[in-house]
Amino acid sequence: MMQRSYFLAIGPICALLTYLVCNYALDFPHGAAITAGITVLTVIWWVSEALPIPVTSIVPFAALPLFGILTHREVSASLGSHVILLLMGAFMLSKTLERSGVHRRLALMMINAIGAHSQKQLVFGFMIATAILSMWISNTATILIMLPIALAILTQVKHKPLKIALILGIAYSASVGGLGTIIGTPPNVIFAGLYEEQSGQEFSFLKWMAIGIPVVVVAIPIMALWLTRRLSGPLDVDMPSVGAWQIQEKRTLIVFGLAVLAWVTRNEPFGGWSALLDIRMAGDSTVALAAVILMFIVPNGRGEKLLDWKTAVDIPWGMLLLFAGGIALAKGFTASGLSEIIGDGLSVFTEFPLLITILLLCLTVTYLTEITSNIATATLILPILYVVGINYGIDPAILMIPATMAASCAFMLPVATAPNAIAYGTGEIDIKDMVVEGAVLSLLISTMLAMLVFAILKVII
Repeated sequence: MMQRSYFLAIGPICALLTYLVCNYALDFPHGAAITAGITVLTVIWWVSEALPIPVTSIVPFAALPLFGILTHREVSASLGSHVILLLMGAFMLSKTLERSGVHRRLALMMINAIGAHSQKQLVFGFMIATAILSMWISNTATILIMLPIALAILTQVKHKPLKIALILGIAYSASVGGLGTIIGTPPNVIFAGLYEEQSGQEFSFLKWMAIGIPVVVVAIPIMALWLTRRLSGPLDVDMPSVGAWQIQEKRTLIVFGLAVLAWVTRNEPFGGWSALLDIRMAGDSTVALAAVILMFIVPNGRGEKLLDWKTAVDIPWGMLLLFAGGIALAKGFTASGLSEIIGDGLSVFTEFPLLITILLLCLTVTYLTEITSNIATATLILPILYVVGINYGIDPAILMIPATMAASCAFMLPVATAPNAIAYGTGEIDIKDMVVEGAVLSLLISTMLAMLVFAILKVII
């Protein structure tokens, strides 16, 4: 606590030094130097948690207008971004799934369908089920439902390599599975908001899935093969009972399934339902909020509704402030010219082949995220990559998307991601096991990510 309080003073001092260096030594325009100082202050308080992260996220809303970078109306529009509403709706839908228990049922059904007749099969089954769930609910909620099931099974087997492979497999799959959809993990949502803010073009739900699903499909087997390389032989364990379907589970799954179908078919094929019904002003956030309203209306068969306000209100509101603060900072980067200055400074990378640049970018972001928040990493680097992409003469998404995904591929340390921390918190994993397994997988998945996403984006963009 005392160390954190130091950063309350260190942040402003570093911000002032940053301004002075940028303005006088580097000859930045005044506005760009101010924005750099505000960014440094925000990042230091974010990383150190000198103040609660949501409180720090308010800093750009106050500082950017006070120093004349953006008007109060311009900066406040960040909180009204449709991406914030999409995320809020997704959080509430996720809470509905958790309330009904359907996510646990689906996980057990997938594991049973794959089978658990061998040690390798058990790990594969858990990893696939975890990844699929993590596409639709938070990676934290996913691992919290999957780990107790896994730990119950592991009490029947006294085999250390299986324990390491299964627990780490679940943690890593919860992170990678979130890459499959635009609502799967926070950096994806940050990308969507910043890309639309900078380019004026919406990156649709289906377009993201066209990139994210192949990444998940390739990454999960790579991770599973590595984690299970020491496992062999049959396995005889009793799986938890699934039980009969409950009314609230069926109804929740139907409403959620309709929302997913509406997301996927909004613009495709042939213009989707938005063109067919001439509802062109609707977006992915519209679908999410409409589904939330429906959850409040549909009875759960027990005298209540599928979703009530007590459950809905229990979402991470601070996360919404964090995203909004990131969008506000990105606006400040653009308005002050700081993005362009940094982008020009990084133009040296445009002399490299594009694939090499993407590979270096993915590796840098992955290992940076080992020691800092993936949300903070994405918030800071994406506005800069937009300008670098422009300098390259390409759609900036070709750089931004691999970096966004790499921010969720840090597997070495407990502090890197929430799933890593939860897995380590079980007390069943030694830190050296996570470092050894995670170091290899961080390298493998980052390299795969760079090559696969590059190939896909060259086709669809």
